[in-house]
Amino acid sequence: MKYKVTENENVSTVFLDGEIDMDVADNVREVVFPLIDSGKEVQINLSKVDCMDSSGISVLIESKQLAEKNSAKFELTEVSKPVEKVLAMARKFL
Repeated sequence: MKYKVTENENVSTVFLDGEIDMDVADNVREVVFPLIDSGKEVQINLSKVDCMDSSGISVLIESKQLAEKNSAKFELTEVSKPVEKVLAMARKFL
């Protein structure tokens, strides 16, 4: 997995690239959680994620819960087709 973070005023966009699975889930947390903790609006761009397992879904759910706890905005953007299929199963939690 590769990632890039861009900043635009109070919005941080995290562009994830590759597979989001149990091998990289902690890396995603290390990138996303501090941004949420800082109070920024966080957007996760999933356009280049070609595979996501339950660990990836867990990271997204935990991120959303942390954002709600901190009264911060959290949003998924440009979800790829393979990830959309996985997220459709977990949609009620996201």
